[in-house]
Amino acid sequence: MNILKKLWCRTYQMAFRMVIPILPYRQPELHDSLDSMADIVRSRGISRILIVTDQGLVRAGICRMVQEKLEAAGIAYAIYDGTVPNPTIQNVEEARQLYLDSQSQAIIALGGGSAMDCAKAAACRIARPRTPVRYMKGILKVWVRLPLLIAVPTTAGTGSETTLAAVITDPEKHHKYAIMDFPLIPRIAVLDYRVTTGLPPHITSTTGMDALVHAVEAFIGRSTTAYTRRMAIEAVQLIHENLLRAYHDGQDAEARRQMLRAAYCAGAAFSQSYVGYVHSVAHSLGGMYGTPHGLANAVLLPIVLKQYGKAAYRRLALLARASGVVREVKSEKLTAEDFINWVEAMNREMQIPSHLDDIRREDIPAMATYAEKEGNPLYPVPVLWTRRELEEIYVKAMK
Repeated sequence: MNILKKLWCRTYQMAFRMVIPILPYRQPELHDSLDSMADIVRSRGISRILIVTDQGLVRAGICRMVQEKLEAAGIAYAIYDGTVPNPTIQNVEEARQLYLDSQSQAIIALGGGSAMDCAKAAACRIARPRTPVRYMKGILKVWVRLPLLIAVPTTAGTGSETTLAAVITDPEKHHKYAIMDFPLIPRIAVLDYRVTTGLPPHITSTTGMDALVHAVEAFIGRSTTAYTRRMAIEAVQLIHENLLRAYHDGQDAEARRQMLRAAYCAGAAFSQSYVGYVHSVAHSLGGMYGTPHGLANAVLLPIVLKQYGKAAYRRLALLARASGVVREVKSEKLTAEDFINWVEAMNREMQIPSHLDDIRREDIPAMATYAEKEGNPLYPVPVLWTRRELEEIYVKAMK
């Protein structure tokens, strides 16, 4: 990267780092049980609500758990269950229209990151009916207060219940739009482990590794604060102690509870300190091929960390030691390498592949262009890469 562009990127990142203390970050009001949700809604004078979810959760009976709470409180509801794994602009518009048709007053986002993103973007369109999704992409393009948004995560991964971001796919252009603004942070988050018990192992694994990526990228970036470092360390420690337990035993209540906490902590960390090139590459894969975000992140994390090399050793070693992943006294380089080895061992034990078989070489230049535009100058990565350097990541991730 030429010196002028590098200077621009680092100046941009430094400016954002300096204003973090005065930006309107906030945490959602936390609850640990669905049992209190109906009272929360009713206390705000809401009588009609839209549930944004997906068909899998409806078939699994998870959505019914929410419906029963609302019915018992006499609260009417409509259900949008058309959300797909990488939610599209069409999903957003359908959810928005159902909200209007049902005369809803609030939204419950029930699901993983896809349902959360769909609900957030639909709320943006409800609040700004004349602004298409593509015009809200980027930073601070929403501005207005959204309808009350209640997040009920059913996976322990995205941390979307505490983030200011939503990522929406334009299937015609094979591109993802990231919308980032403070009104997107849900007002209420319900972390009830019961909706995550019995989650299939392959979803438990990839969503858990998604949370790990959030924590790692937030910690090793150059825009951390004492708060985000503390939250990232807690997230990695909890993942280290609980992810494999949850993977091998879906009914392990304590592991499920702790993984929800881990995802929340990781989400809080990257909301303020941002992510890195793992995410920008993963988003391009999701836009081009529909690659599940957690899977892409899990595969890419060790590849990107190795490519960062010595630029990430110090911070990665600090994270490894503080979280308990590496307990032996070693050099920064060896400690960082041990951490990467642990990531790869976790992937192997949970049968996450080391490569992705859907990447086509002819698509790499276009995807790398998208990834470079997303990452630079926003993401405060350990070392800045150009499009050409990002292309190497896709090649290494190919089967």
